[in-house]
Amino acid sequence: VQLQASGGGLVQPGGSLRLSCEGSGWTLKYYSIGWFRQAPGKEREGVSFVRTRDGSTHYSDSMKGRFTISRDSASGTVYLQMRSLEPEDSAVYYCAYGPPDTAWIPSVIWHWGQGTLVTVSS
Repeated sequence: VQLQASGGGLVQPGGSLRLSCEGSGWTLKYYSIGWFRQAPGKEREGVSFVRTRDGSTHYSDSMKGRFTISRDSASGTVYLQMRSLEPEDSAVYYCAYGPPDTAWIPSVIWHWGQGTLVTVSS
């Protein structure tokens, strides 16, 4: 599987961005796919993911209500719509692919895409 993330950039506080993760080479029917982020000096943390087994979506508590994840089932592309962005959301955002039924933590991830940088600043 290859994952290609895009959509990062510079945005003012309160603004919005949409990240995209295009994948290819899918070999499994069921998996989890979504996003992590890593700010300078901090550990990589889970943001949001989709379980393809049932289409359920999951969010880190700090992103609930501000971020929305979606998946195009035909192409497998995953989107992360981010709203009401805050400077604390500044980070490199990584698309990731992992097991269908485990917690969304870095140690279980099968494959990482390259990151896309999000900077929230006035």
